[in-house]
Amino acid sequence: MATPSYNRNNDRSAMNKPQDTRKKYCRFKKNGIKYVDYKDPNFLLKFVNEQGRVLPRRLTGTSLKFQRKVTQAIAKARHLSLMPYVADALK
Repeated sequence: MATPSYNRNNDRSAMNKPQDTRKKYCRFKKNGIKYVDYKDPNFLLKFVNEQGRVLPRRLTGTSLKFQRKVTQAIAKARHLSLMPYVADALK
């Protein structure tokens, strides 16, 4: 059996196209927020996708320190039923 031959260089060129990228920043450091409040579910919804999963750092741009705090705040809010664990139409 012969494997299909294709040009790998053409596939990589699609990945190197310039995209509309903005400089990512940590909104907590920019606004001077030191505490992530788990009692504010509207703010925490910005870090959760439509399925209810926590968005990764590479999408939100938050620093590692605050990503951990956000994750813990979301867990607390879910435990106290301020936020749903799973949502059909969260947003």
